[in-house]
Amino acid sequence: MAAAAKPRLPDLGPRGEGWVIGQFVLIGLLVMLSVPRLPDLWPADLVGWLAFVVGVAALGLGVWMVIRAVQDLGPSLTPLPHPRDDAQLVESGIYARIRHPIYAGLILAALGWCLLTRSVPALGAALALALFLDAKARREEAWLIERYASYPAYRLRSKRFVPSVY
Repeated sequence: MAAAAKPRLPDLGPRGEGWVIGQFVLIGLLVMLSVPRLPDLWPADLVGWLAFVVGVAALGLGVWMVIRAVQDLGPSLTPLPHPRDDAQLVESGIYARIRHPIYAGLILAALGWCLLTRSVPALGAALALALFLDAKARREEAWLIERYASYPAYRLRSKRFVPSVY
């Protein structure tokens, strides 16, 4: 297979360990920034209730996406962006529509949590997490292109995070 061009994004470790650390730091920051809003979790007005209900739905859908993606990956699952040595490229199940459903689910769950808690500071952390996971996905895709000859064709058939959109 022809050597792929070196990506501009850093490896952050031999298998991308730094990407996982950064992801967990941002998730932790998101939770910490929403803690002051937890005593006011129950909304007092219609807008608050709307945010609460949409937040619960987004959080639930995001968690479902993560669980479904983990199940579909099976033994190929790794938290690291570098594929496992014995991994197979999964293009079925939820992966038939989007290439990074775990990241998409985490982003959706984070945004849902922000709506649920109505925390503006946590929303900033959620947006930072979304940008970070997009970069992590790009780094991961460079490794997947190196590893799987069929990955470029798969990229043409599926979107990164949102079916038919992005």
